[in-house]
Amino acid sequence: MTASREQSSPVTGAENIEWNLADLYSGLDDPAIERDMEACRTLADKVSEKYSERVAELDAAALFSAVKEIEDMYEILGRVSAFAYLNFATAVNNPETGALLQKIREFSSEISKKVVFFELEWAALPDEQAEKILSSPEISHYRHYLEAARRYRPHLLSRREEELLADLGPVRRSSWNSLFEKVLAMEKFGENERTMEEVLSDLYSPDRDARKKAAQDMTQGLKENLHVLTHTFNTVLADKMIEDRIRKYPSWISSMNLANELDDETVEALVGAVTSRNSTVARYYNLKKKMLGVDQLFDYDRYAPLPFLPDDTVTWDECRKTVLESYAKFSSEMAETASLFFDRQWIDAGVKPGKTGGAFAHPVVPSVHPYVLVNYTGNLRDVETVAHELGHGVHQVLASDKGYFNSDTPLTLAETASVFGEMLTFQSLLEQLDSDRKRLGLASSKIESIFATVFRQIAMNRFENAIHTWRREKGELSQEKFMEFWLATQRAMFGDSVTLTDDYGIWWSYISHFIHVPGYVYAYAFGELLVLSLYSIYSQTSDPKEKRDFVQKYLDLLAAGGSDTPYRLLEPFGIDLHDPDFWNQGLDMIDQMVDQVEELADKVL
Repeated sequence: MTASREQSSPVTGAENIEWNLADLYSGLDDPAIERDMEACRTLADKVSEKYSERVAELDAAALFSAVKEIEDMYEILGRVSAFAYLNFATAVNNPETGALLQKIREFSSEISKKVVFFELEWAALPDEQAEKILSSPEISHYRHYLEAARRYRPHLLSRREEELLADLGPVRRSSWNSLFEKVLAMEKFGENERTMEEVLSDLYSPDRDARKKAAQDMTQGLKENLHVLTHTFNTVLADKMIEDRIRKYPSWISSMNLANELDDETVEALVGAVTSRNSTVARYYNLKKKMLGVDQLFDYDRYAPLPFLPDDTVTWDECRKTVLESYAKFSSEMAETASLFFDRQWIDAGVKPGKTGGAFAHPVVPSVHPYVLVNYTGNLRDVETVAHELGHGVHQVLASDKGYFNSDTPLTLAETASVFGEMLTFQSLLEQLDSDRKRLGLASSKIESIFATVFRQIAMNRFENAIHTWRREKGELSQEKFMEFWLATQRAMFGDSVTLTDDYGIWWSYISHFIHVPGYVYAYAFGELLVLSLYSIYSQTSDPKEKRDFVQKYLDLLAAGGSDTPYRLLEPFGIDLHDPDFWNQGLDMIDQMVDQVEELADKVL
């Protein structure tokens, strides 16, 4: 680690780490983009001409051919769509990237409209006929894809209605998502006119005045755009309300549960288990007051680093070494796959104006490879973020052999490799520290990260539940009503351990998940608790052969992608998602981690 710097954005070596999108296209004006769009359009026309109003007549072999042609078409569409989005993500304010993204969205709508008939006709088949086809060996590769498509049967509309929704797609939620991204990317926060990512980074500063100032700058920037953000949220809520009503989904979360291939009961059990253990959060943050030596914690103090944690800047090269070595201790295959992202410029790491905030791994298409975006500022939290996103990337690479349809995992399993990779890296970082004081600092930071992934995401799920329910029963929400629900659901998590200021009441307005993928957030808690259980099994296994067997089963799980339901994919580990006690296993691990922090605090304080 290099010496820490006084500036808020230290030099890490990540500043010029940019991804090379040439594996997709050479640039925005690459003629191959138009050629691929035309090839995609030709395939869509061919599929429509060959199979429209004939799906019920197809035997298993002919149905396999039809699905393969549609998959090939979507592979091309996925390629141009990924290129458009990845360019936009690093240049949100560039009119050319925005124009290409909108063009591809409209093109995607055109293509979807041409082939919407297939799933409608397939879902309309009588169960007996469908089961006969699905039991044929000739269709085995696409069996899960076809089974999953039929689960939407009660919610599909007529062909004309589905075509109309596809036509309207580019001016519905995706368009409002782009406005949301542009508004926040263009906003300059505070007198230094910093990006949102730079301001949020200061919430992790050891300087309380810096944290308070960052919160004030963030609040002021959000206030300046709150009328636009409030209208955007209300429009997205209404859009989902209308579509859910048309499709006869019983609740706002039903479509997400269906997409995740989960029973409503499983999700309700998860939410209930987590909210019943909110006292764990309050227990920790009351301890944090003592560790920080303050009488009161405010919302801007939540992520304050303890004075025991090293605040040195971790260079990009050091980050790379730590993450890859952590992966290698578990599996050489995971480490070798992760190293490709560094070696072949599949990562964009620097913080820069016009770049979207946060971090993500985009799967792109199986015939190319994923890309990872992070905003690396050089703290230990960022190292774990890199490990997390590379886990996604490794997962996507390993599942690529399954093809475009089967490689895509439901959100609930999408976090399996990312959270596991993050845990491996955390353990490595912990081992590098040479005192109980430093270990206390890092362990506390990890607990706070887990809280953010489990308890905070479920609190945000409760916020979503409140705003969607209100929109459906009462109408549009005012800024004050959004604030009321946000503070109420956050306070339910923190109890009396953290004082939430009125300013914090508008911080719902920058969280992109709420409008990009309504209902998404519980998947984080699902993934974290699942991984905590898996990691517990692995770490408590002492027999070398059993460890090797676990690693192989884990790699097999990643390679399976989304080729089966979460329930069936997890059977080799003896995990029953229908068992309410399953969630408590992960929550018990979190309690044990808090126990360990309390023990370390007793030694240090």
